[in-house]
Amino acid sequence: MADTTARVLRLLSLLQAHREWPGPELAERLEVSPRTLRRDVERLRELGYPVHATTGPAGGYRLEAGTAMPPLLLDDEE
Repeated sequence: MADTTARVLRLLSLLQAHREWPGPELAERLEVSPRTLRRDVERLRELGYPVHATTGPAGGYRLEAGTAMPPLLLDDEE
């Protein structure tokens, strides 16, 4: 689960750093399959991040305007 969490956080960071990512390029950057990328995007959506997807050969992913990563909060054990 830690690998999945780290990968989803990395995905969020990449989406914030770049206006729009082609799906294949983003999957390659994360070293995952397109299917895993779609699942990770869905995880971000479940957490409330509005990730917009375009379909087709030129399709890709981007965060909606004004979306920012919330501050990192840790408890005493972390």
